Amino acid sequence: MPTVSKEKELQVKDVMTQNPVCCTPETGLGEVARLMTEHDCGEIPVVDSEKTRTPVGVITDRDIICRAVALGRNPLEMIAGECMSSPSVIVTPETSLEECCKTMEVSLVRRIPVVDETGGCCGIVSQADIARNASKEDTAEVVKQISQPTVSASNVI
Repeated sequence: MPTVSKEKELQVKDVMTQNPVCCTPETGLGEVARLMTEHDCGEIPVVDSEKTRTPVGVITDRDIICRAVALGRNPLEMIAGECMSSPSVIVTPETSLEECCKTMEVSLVRRIPVVDETGGCCGIVSQADIARNASKEDTAEVVKQISQPTVSASNVI
């Protein structure tokens, strides 16, 4: 179980990247790719609007490749809503890091958006955040479970 010390168990808020860049389903894939490059990330939460920031899905660099490029579609003529994975698996800042790891393992996701009390996206936890903050054993288990083969990513959701 990931812990800071024997007295305090780590929570998502202790390890998450705060205020991640987000996009909406209407955001063009060219802009999504630019945001990924600019913010050095491989996943962007897709939110209903910039005002409420309620997650409706996520879009990864792999989603763009598998659901656009590999199918012969021009990603510059597509929007995030056409490639995103939905619904979005989420956690809260108060979720224990152990529970977050279990959620990632069960859902087979490498990153998970964090929502505040209003349901707005306030952070994101990545496999790298786990690696930097959890024990080697916990990190290895998360990586092992998340890395299980899945159904073809080209299946548009």
